[in-house]
Amino acid sequence: MPSKTVSAESGSTLQTIRNLWPYMWPAERPDLKLRVVQATVFLVLAKLVLMLVPYGFKWATDALDGEMKAPGWMPALLLGPVMLVVAYNVFRVAQAGLNQLRDALFASVGQNAVRQLAYKTFVHMHGLSLRFHLERRTGGLSRIIERGTKGIEAIVRFTILNTAPTILEFVLVAIIFGFVYGWQYVAVTAVTIYLYGWFTIRASDWRIQIRRDMNASDTDANTKAIDSLLNFETVKYFGNEDMEARRFDGAMAGYERAATKVWTSLGWLNFGQAFIFGVGMLAMMWLSARAVQAGEQTLGDFVFINAMLIQLSIPLNFIGFIYREIRQGLTDIEQMFDLLDVKPEVTDKPQAKDLVVRDGHIVFDDVKFAYDRQRPILKGISFKVPAGKSVAIVGPSGAGKSTISRLLYRFYDVQDGSITIDGQDVREVTQKSLRSSIGMVPQDTVLFNDSIRYNIRYGRIDASDAEVEQAAELAQIGDFIRSLPDGFDTMVGERGLKLSGGEKQRVAIARTILKAPPIQVLDEATSALDTATEQEIQQALDYVSEGRTTLVIAHRLSTVIGCDEIIVLKEGLIAERGTHADLLDQNGLYTQMWARQSEAIEAERKLREARETDEMGIVVRKRFPLPGDTGTPSGSDN
Repeated sequence: MPSKTVSAESGSTLQTIRNLWPYMWPAERPDLKLRVVQATVFLVLAKLVLMLVPYGFKWATDALDGEMKAPGWMPALLLGPVMLVVAYNVFRVAQAGLNQLRDALFASVGQNAVRQLAYKTFVHMHGLSLRFHLERRTGGLSRIIERGTKGIEAIVRFTILNTAPTILEFVLVAIIFGFVYGWQYVAVTAVTIYLYGWFTIRASDWRIQIRRDMNASDTDANTKAIDSLLNFETVKYFGNEDMEARRFDGAMAGYERAATKVWTSLGWLNFGQAFIFGVGMLAMMWLSARAVQAGEQTLGDFVFINAMLIQLSIPLNFIGFIYREIRQGLTDIEQMFDLLDVKPEVTDKPQAKDLVVRDGHIVFDDVKFAYDRQRPILKGISFKVPAGKSVAIVGPSGAGKSTISRLLYRFYDVQDGSITIDGQDVREVTQKSLRSSIGMVPQDTVLFNDSIRYNIRYGRIDASDAEVEQAAELAQIGDFIRSLPDGFDTMVGERGLKLSGGEKQRVAIARTILKAPPIQVLDEATSALDTATEQEIQQALDYVSEGRTTLVIAHRLSTVIGCDEIIVLKEGLIAERGTHADLLDQNGLYTQMWARQSEAIEAERKLREARETDEMGIVVRKRFPLPGDTGTPSGSDN
C-alpha cells in the first residue's frame, strides 16, 4: 500500500486520478497490474468493434440497394444482405461482451483501491489523538469513509470506465469522418459535442443546487418526524399532535416545492440536450443527403452517418449524470484525503523503545497541562505511586482527576514536567507497549455490540475460552452469565445496553483481569452505581488491584479508604495528601467532602429501608386486609 498521503484538489479530475493511480497500479500487486493492462486492451477493442457496428448497417444497406460489390477474391455470398445483417448484430454482441469483460477485469482493481484507502483511513483515525475524536462526531467520521469509498468507485467507474472510452469514441468518430467524409462533418460533430457538453454542465450545476435544497428539505422533514415520534409521550402529555403535524407538513411543503423544481429542471435539461443534438444531426444529415443526391455518397453512407450519430448520443445522454457523480466523488474523496492529512498530536519518537516494566513505580514530576492554553488544568503536580501500592486521586469536579489518567495513558503529552514508569519517560517509549502495560476500568464502560465472551476476551484476544470463563468467575459475574439462555454467547447490544451498569462494570473488570497488566488505573469505576452495587463491585476491584501498582481516580471517597495514600486535588494543585485517617485529622477539604458524602449515603440508606418497609406493609395488608382496605397505598402504581 502506498505510504505517501495524498491530497485531492477539488474540481481537478486529472489530479484526483493521479492521486489514485498508486492504488490503481499497486506496486506490490503484479496480478492487478496485469488486469489493468487486459482491461485497457478490451476497452480499445470494444471501441474499435463499436465503430464496425454502423459500418455493418452501412454495408447491409448498400447490399440491399445494389451498391455493394464484392471483390473478385471474395465470395459474393459473404457480402449478401443476410450475411451483412448477421455481421451487424455479431458486432453489437461482440462489443457488449468486450465491455463486460473490461468491467469484470477492472472490478477487482477498483475494489482493491477502495479497500486499501478505507483501511488506510481507518488505521489513521485510530492513530489520531483523543482531542481530535472528542472534537469530531464519530458518525461524521464514518460517513467520510463511507462517502470516500463510494467516491473512489464513482471516479473509477465514471472516469476510467465511461469518460475515457467515450473520449476514445469521439476521437475515432472524428478520424473516420475526417478521412472519409471531410472536415465539415468533423466541425459539425465537434461543435455539437462542445455545445452539448457546455449546456449539460451548466444545467447540471444549476440542478445540483436545486437538489441540495430538496435534500435539505427532506432531511428537515425526516428529522421533525423522527424527533416527534421519539418523543411520542411528551407530545401526548401536552396534546400537541396538531402542532407537530403542522411542523411536519411545513417541512414537506418545502420538499414539495424543491422536488417540483428538480423534475422541471430535468425536463428543461432533457429538452435542451435534445434540441442541441437535433440541430447537429440535422446539419450532418443535410450534408449527407446532398452528397447522396450528387452521387458522392451511397445510401449506405447516409445510414452510416445517422447510425454513428445515434451511437454517439448514448454516452452523451449520460454526461450530466457522469459529471454530477464525478463532481460529488471528487468532493467525497477530498474529504477523505483531508482526513488523512490530519497529523496525530501524540506520536512515537523515531527511536522509541518498548516500555520495560520491572516494578511499576510511577512518578509524576511537576506535571503541567492544559487542553486550552488559556485555561490550565494541572498546574505543577508531583506525586509517586510506589510499586505494588495504591494511590487515590480525589477532589471536586474539574480539579483534573481524569486528566491524570489520560496523561498516564498518553492520550495527551504533558506540556511541562514528566511522567515516568520505572524511570522511563512515557514520551520516550512506544504507545503500544505503554498501553499494554496498563489496565483500565473506566467510569462509563462501553461494550462492543457482540457477545459477552468477545467483550471479555478483548482484554487479551488470544485467550482461551477457559481463561475467559475464569476471568468472569474472578470478576464475580460467572453465575450471572451462566444463568442467561445463551451464556457467554449472549449478545450485549449496542454499547452494552442489554446489561445493567453493574453487569457492564463486571465485564470490564473481567477483561482487565484477563489482560493482567502490572499497572492498574481505576477511573471513577463505581461512581455511576448505587451504593449497594458499588460495595459488590468494590470486592472485584480489590482483587484486580491486589499486588499491582494502582492509581485510583475516585469521586466516592468510600472506595478509597484502603488506599496507601490519598491525594486531594483542588483547581489543578495538590491541596492535601495522606491516608484516610490522616486526612480526616487535618479537618480540611477531604473532611468536608467525606461529611457531605456520608450524609448522602445515610440518606440513601434510610430511603432504601423506608421502601423495603413500605413494600413489606403492602404484603401484610394484602394477606390480612382491614375492612375497607384495598391493600394498595394511596398514590402507588398498581
